[in-house]
Amino acid sequence: MDLVSRLLAGDAAALARAITLVERDRPAPRDLVAAIHPHTGKARVIGVTGPPGVGKSTLVDQLAISFRQTHALVGVLAVDPSSPFTGGAILGDRVRMARSSADPGIFIRSLATRGQLGGLSQATGDAIRLMDASGRNPILVETVGAGQAEVDIMNHAHTVLVVLAPGMGDDVQAIKAGILEIGHVFAVNKADRDGADRTAAELEAMLAMAPDCGAGGWRPSVIRTIARDGRGIPELARKLDDHWDWRQSELAGWRRRQAAAELSETVEVLVGSRLREWAVKSGRWEEAVDAIVGRRLDPHRGAETLLSHYLNSCPGEGARSPTGCRTGRRRNP
Repeated sequence: MDLVSRLLAGDAAALARAITLVERDRPAPRDLVAAIHPHTGKARVIGVTGPPGVGKSTLVDQLAISFRQTHALVGVLAVDPSSPFTGGAILGDRVRMARSSADPGIFIRSLATRGQLGGLSQATGDAIRLMDASGRNPILVETVGAGQAEVDIMNHAHTVLVVLAPGMGDDVQAIKAGILEIGHVFAVNKADRDGADRTAAELEAMLAMAPDCGAGGWRPSVIRTIARDGRGIPELARKLDDHWDWRQSELAGWRRRQAAAELSETVEVLVGSRLREWAVKSGRWEEAVDAIVGRRLDPHRGAETLLSHYLNSCPGEGARSPTGCRTGRRRNP
């Protein structure tokens, strides 16, 4: 049985191998992604985001165990930050998911960001699809924990859970410029600490001031939890279920928005990688770098110049580079 067949049958080893392939090779292996795509779209995806240190991994661990009571297979993706020097990552979130990792019905996989901003890895979307095709449902996606810029999860998750904790300075202020706007459910974790009530009250007040809060749409809720002891987890899981029920009314529209966002991201990655490959092979990359160093071009104009040369080199006949476009006659930018 080949890799795809084993994956579709729910084989955990095949799923692990497939995720390794899409994480290692960017863009992802086309044949693999194309083969599983018709079998996707069934899983519910829950994104879990929030500042570092609020207990996201422990909360995900408890939620995975809770969902296993009513679901045969559950998937967890934990995205860890990468070193800017080596590209490596500790991938230590699984250490804090000891309980769920012992359950064969819960598949946990860590992904490194590899320099990707927005709280996710470039392979996240493909990894979610692979888990979906393998029968994992729901799929919990824990983001890096970088703070207010962590909004990419909204392009992948049906429900976004934002986790906060008291005693971390100005908690709400730290997130209101970014992830506050994308949260559907909020958890104030470590609620046994001093200041938990204040944090929850501030959060509820800010949510109540949102322009469209409760106006025919979903009204975000704030749930107090102590993930270490499992307290508040049943209430949180029920609220996540409530949002999933609400999402059904506009699921088709959400899927179209999600597909457009992923297509846009993929086009940017694909075109950017091909443009850079062409520029390096044709020698124009070093020319542009020299021009920027020499202050003859700024980086934005340098990029526009490379793109213009690349587009002009593609139409018509002529000697072609390995990327499929003519190398053309080299000129200084």
